[in-house]
Amino acid sequence: MTVTAAMTTEALLLEKKRKTLRHEYKFRLDGIEDRLLSERLRAVFRHDAHADSHGRYRVSSLYFDTPYDNAMQEKMAGIIKREKFRIRYYDEDMSFIRLEKKYKNGNLCAKHSAMLTYEQVMMIMKGEIDFMAESGDPLHTELYSKMRGKLLRPVTMVSYTREAFLYEPGNVRVTIDRDIRSGPWYAGFPADVRKLADVSDGRGVLEVKYDSFLPDIVKMAVQTEGLRWQAYSKYAVSRRYD
Repeated sequence: MTVTAAMTTEALLLEKKRKTLRHEYKFRLDGIEDRLLSERLRAVFRHDAHADSHGRYRVSSLYFDTPYDNAMQEKMAGIIKREKFRIRYYDEDMSFIRLEKKYKNGNLCAKHSAMLTYEQVMMIMKGEIDFMAESGDPLHTELYSKMRGKLLRPVTMVSYTREAFLYEPGNVRVTIDRDIRSGPWYAGFPADVRKLADVSDGRGVLEVKYDSFLPDIVKMAVQTEGLRWQAYSKYAVSRRYD
């Protein structure tokens, strides 16, 4: 995955203004459902351009929370409006690292992001965060403010293999996440996946995200007998293994 020049502050602000809430639904998959859906999706939709020859790549995220685990407690309590901060990278590529804030309002979600360098991530993990207050990036500034004011700090690393499918009408993205693993925030960056605990219970997670409408072709492709929507958070599940 290659990285273009970092966006200017003005460009980032314009991007954020254009962002709208997207629908997001999650489904747990057993082995049979996983094989059936992945074969069907491969026949209908194209894979994400960043995937390997098998259509997959690994996603790893370092999640933040307060000393009182506010993000996890809000999720478990079913709070409608909530947010999470994370630092995300793909495979072991340290040239493309993003700070992300994910905002949820029920089944609607939005995501804002900003670039970080590997050196900046190391500084954050050491608690050396003053650079974010001086960077001029709004998301850097927000994380800095909440690390100082709410004592937000890294807590958990979550890593999984993702197979992603795209369908342009409706801006639809369908993903199947497998081999979900977790470890403490100090597991390393990048984390050694072999040393992370398997928290998947042998099941995958299907996610369907779209803008204002879900095309019928996608509805039919993901329809499987017995498949039911359910609230699921990889972060919350991973925290059970702390």
